[in-house]
Amino acid sequence: MKLVRVGDIEIGAGRPLSVIAGPCVIESRESALRHAAALKQKADRAGVPYIFKSSFDKANRSSISSFRGPGLKAGLEILAEVKREIGVPILTDVHETDQVAAAAQVADILQIPAFLCRQTDFVLATAKSGKVINVKKGQFLAPWDIANVLQKILSTGNDQVLLTERGVSFGYNNLVSDMRSLVVMRDLGYPVVFDATHSLQLPGGLGAASGGERKYIPALARAGVAAEIDALFMEVHEEPERALSDGPNSLPLRDFESLLRIVKEIDGVVKGVSRG
Repeated sequence: MKLVRVGDIEIGAGRPLSVIAGPCVIESRESALRHAAALKQKADRAGVPYIFKSSFDKANRSSISSFRGPGLKAGLEILAEVKREIGVPILTDVHETDQVAAAAQVADILQIPAFLCRQTDFVLATAKSGKVINVKKGQFLAPWDIANVLQKILSTGNDQVLLTERGVSFGYNNLVSDMRSLVVMRDLGYPVVFDATHSLQLPGGLGAASGGERKYIPALARAGVAAEIDALFMEVHEEPERALSDGPNSLPLRDFESLLRIVKEIDGVVKGVSRG
């Protein structure tokens, strides 16, 4: 399997589990710094390599009135400060080709959103940045279909790629995670990430906003790690009920460290068996 390096963190090739976590959207400078500091501290105590994630703009909100974030310039300034002050690698998503160059100056990982994973010109532009690319498999794709997206990225000469499962559409306003997809995607030879929180989103489930079922996050996280993923991706918020985006499917910050300790143990057992 391909080894992907994010700063000092190594993902894939049998390396220990990493975690990518943070609030869905940057709510303020203070919030981003506060979340990043707390998450890093908890991940360090649990002994799990940590990458901070948050979006400067959520361009795919359900409603025109939904909070989208501080925007490109202000958002990247906040992420740069988080990176500098807290000392963590940064993942953020981009939604348009003209955002790529600016985001690449700050982020260690550029994320291709699920809804955009088949937009060829956008995928190529993001990959040409030379940054690590995390591509989220669209809710409309079978796991083997992500191979076509991977080939688009590799065609640019960029082989630093993470493949993320975030659930597949299952009827109206619902997603389901098939653990077989994690195995299928791993067979492509690149590190697989499991998004245990967006997998529990109920798209448009609240009418003008998405719902979610955060009570199932620990169960899905444990199952994904047992399937031998390389990194776990989670929306985490200090007060999910007051989050400005994806609160219903965000893990409460207070539960983050205890969950990491559990999945780290599972990861050690699974990868130990594989090496044996």
